[in-house]
Amino acid sequence: MTQEASESLRSVELTRIGEGRYKATNRRGGVLPVGSGHDPDFTPVELLLAAIAGCSAIDVDLITGKRAQPVSFDVHAEGDKVRDDDGNHLTNLRLVFDVEFPGGEAGDAARAVLQRSIEQSRDRLCTVSRTVALPTPVEMLRADAD
Repeated sequence: MTQEASESLRSVELTRIGEGRYKATNRRGGVLPVGSGHDPDFTPVELLLAAIAGCSAIDVDLITGKRAQPVSFDVHAEGDKVRDDDGNHLTNLRLVFDVEFPGGEAGDAARAVLQRSIEQSRDRLCTVSRTVALPTPVEMLRADAD
């Protein structure tokens, strides 16, 4: 594997820890429980929504935060889970940013770039939402398959 490829590779390991329950572990040792929805653990769909919201929130926060730190910063992520001729999937994906900046010149500067930073995240910066928006095949293989 080339150095460029190793720097671009992202991965997690998923291990079964009980019936309908798993733990996702990243390369840095972070652990996140994943469940089927019969317990408090995040479901895979909720994790996808959190990933889209988190990715865009980071983008927007980095851009606006150069001007002023927010007083509050919340993102609501939602989508409808449907089953149709295309199989199970989400439709009507939507993020709503509720961000407040302090008064004054710095806060005004951050407010002035807020909408543009949201659009930049949507259109080119957020890897997660861009991957969902673009046709991206997912290869699924058995470990013991040739």
